[in-house]
Amino acid sequence: MAHLHQRHLHHRHLSTDSAAIFSPTVARQAASAARDWSYVDAWLDSKFHNRPVPEFERNPDTLRALLALASLNETADEERASVARADADALRELRKHDESTARNPSIREEFLAAIEDDLPRESKIALDGMAAMAVEAGIANAEPEDLGARIIALQKSVHDAEQMRARVEVLGRHIAHDAQRMSEFLAALQGDDYKLPEDQAKQNLDLQRKVKALSAQIPELQERAASLASSVSSSHPTIDDVVREEKEYLAILSRKKQLDSQMASFEGLPSNTDMARSELDALRKQLRGVTSRRDAVFEGLVERESPVKRR
Repeated sequence: MAHLHQRHLHHRHLSTDSAAIFSPTVARQAASAARDWSYVDAWLDSKFHNRPVPEFERNPDTLRALLALASLNETADEERASVARADADALRELRKHDESTARNPSIREEFLAAIEDDLPRESKIALDGMAAMAVEAGIANAEPEDLGARIIALQKSVHDAEQMRARVEVLGRHIAHDAQRMSEFLAALQGDDYKLPEDQAKQNLDLQRKVKALSAQIPELQERAASLASSVSSSHPTIDDVVREEKEYLAILSRKKQLDSQMASFEGLPSNTDMARSELDALRKQLRGVTSRRDAVFEGLVERESPVKRR
């Protein structure tokens, strides 16, 4: 309604101006402008599909721009309609040809052979490659989209395999480094200069308690491992699986290093608990004797250094 009111005001303005115009040339220009505006308004209404047209300033420059835009749009519509008609005609011809070749396979084979003979060298190579890929992938009616998806999937599998190989190499280097370090540590333990720490007996008892506690957990862990193994699918491992197993391996390796360091301090002690306890008691007696001598020496130093009380 606003648009119709605006057009009514515009036509009324033109009629008022035309009443005041006395020149035939100016009257013809005004009539031509009115026809152009009427054409532009009809074109805008058709494009907005009966929706309200946004308001804009009506002047000669706007009129010229809209006339040019309408002309270009109609030309584009005609070209698009021509292309659509040509596509429809070509599609009908192809369907007719497919029906005729389906009824006569020899014509189809001759037609395909003629197309293949007229292909350039690069197109023949590409066609042979697509055919070989379709045969290798087991696709009967191969489409370029299907072959592209298969190529992307193969590239992803190759990338995953390369990442897994790199991580396995890293794990191998870690294992080799740890093996070398353990060999050096074993050589140091077997050397003549190695001495056991003083608290070896206490550490041995603590380690034995930890071993017993861990041994009691072995059946439960075995059951959990069996349940996990039964629930894991037989598909190929992914990168996430390798990362998770790598973290678990590093955690177990760190725990192994701690236990190895604790075990190293207990080398040379007797495995019998009573003998180890007797050695510990002997060390405690020795410690008490050393402590008593230290206290006596300290008291003597205090008495010697203290000033003599005068009576």
